[in-house]
Amino acid sequence: MPSNRDYYEILGVPRNANDEQIKKAFRKLAFQYHPDHSKEAGAEEKFKEINEAYEVLSDAEKRSSYDRYGQVVTSDWYGFEGFNFGGLGNIFDAFFGGATTTAQRRAPQKGADLRAKLDLSFEEAIFGVDKGFEIWRVENCSLCHGVGSQPGTNPQRCPNCNGSGQVHRTQQSLFGHFVQTSTCPRCHGEGSITTNPCPQCKGSGKEKVKRKLMVTIPQGVDESHHMRLSGEGEAGIYGGSPGDIYITFSIKPHKFFVRKGTDILYELPINFAQAALGNNMEVPTLDGKTILRIPPGTQNGKVFRIKDKGVPRLDGKGRGDQLVRIQIVTPQSLDENQRRLFEELAKTLPQAEMPEDENKGVMDRIKGIFGEN
Repeated sequence: MPSNRDYYEILGVPRNANDEQIKKAFRKLAFQYHPDHSKEAGAEEKFKEINEAYEVLSDAEKRSSYDRYGQVVTSDWYGFEGFNFGGLGNIFDAFFGGATTTAQRRAPQKGADLRAKLDLSFEEAIFGVDKGFEIWRVENCSLCHGVGSQPGTNPQRCPNCNGSGQVHRTQQSLFGHFVQTSTCPRCHGEGSITTNPCPQCKGSGKEKVKRKLMVTIPQGVDESHHMRLSGEGEAGIYGGSPGDIYITFSIKPHKFFVRKGTDILYELPINFAQAALGNNMEVPTLDGKTILRIPPGTQNGKVFRIKDKGVPRLDGKGRGDQLVRIQIVTPQSLDENQRRLFEELAKTLPQAEMPEDENKGVMDRIKGIFGEN
C-alpha cells in the first residue's frame, strides 16, 4: 500500500465528507505544501501524500475500496507516470490554473509609474503655464532597442531548457514516475541567453536616462490636484506599454493675496478719515489695478466683492471673485496739529459701542467671508 496514513486524516476531513469538502480541503493543502511555494522542510513529501489521498478519495471506486479494505484494490493503481509535482502540474494545475510558463512570464507588462512634483508661482497656478521639468526614467536601450544583444546579433535559445525556461527532473518510485519542474538555472526562466551582450546596457536591454519634459498646466490648479502624463513613465517589459507620470504641485504663497477655492482675499488698509468720509481706493487684482468705492461709514472688517477677479474655474465656466476686506489702521504717532484735531473731533463724537457682529473675532469673520461654518 502506498501510504500507511489515513487519507481522511491527511486531508483533514471526516470519513463522511462529500466530494465538495474533499475538493476544498485538497485545494487548500495542495497550495500550502506545493514545492514551488513552500520552503517548509518535507513539503514535497507532504504534497505527494496530499495528492495521493485526493487521487483515492475523489474517485468513487477507489474510495469505496479504501473504505472497505483500508487500501485500493484496482489494477491501475501504479498509473502515476507523468504525475508532475513541480510547476503546479496535473491535479494541482486543474485547480490553480496550471504552470507559470515561459510564455506567461513573457506576457507584455506595463512599465512602472513615476512621480514628479512641480513648483508653481501663485500666478502660474491661477492662469496656467507651460512648464518644463526633468526626470530620470528607465527606457529601452537606445543602442540595442531593448533586445540586450549587441546590434546585429540576437539572443540564442537556451540549450539547457530548449527555450522553455524550465527544467524537469524525473524520479522513479514505487508509485510511478514523479516529475519535478523548476526554473532553468542557466537562463533564469527567460528561455534564451545573450551570448553577445550590448556594450551600452550590458545585456539588460534597459538604460536609465535623464529627460526634460514639457507639460501644460491648466488654469486654476491647486495643491489638491494632480495630473497624469500617459505613457511618459518607465519602459514596459516584453513589449508592454510604458508607465505614466503623476504630477503634484507645490504653490508659492503670494505677497498680498490669499486663495480660498476660486475666490481671492485681499486686505485693504485705510485710515479713519477714509472710512468715515468714504473714498475711491485703488486696489490690486490678479488682472491689474482697479478702483473700489469705499462708502462713508465703512466699518473695520467690512468685505467688498469684486466680481470675476478670482480664480478661473477648472470647468472653464467663469471665474471666482476677489474679496476685499477693510482694515482700518490706527496711527501710531500724531504730530501736534493732528492730535489737536483728533481731540476736537472726540468732543463731538458719541461714546463708541462695538457692533454685535464684532464680538465674533477676526478669525470668525474671515471664516464668514468664505461661507464656512
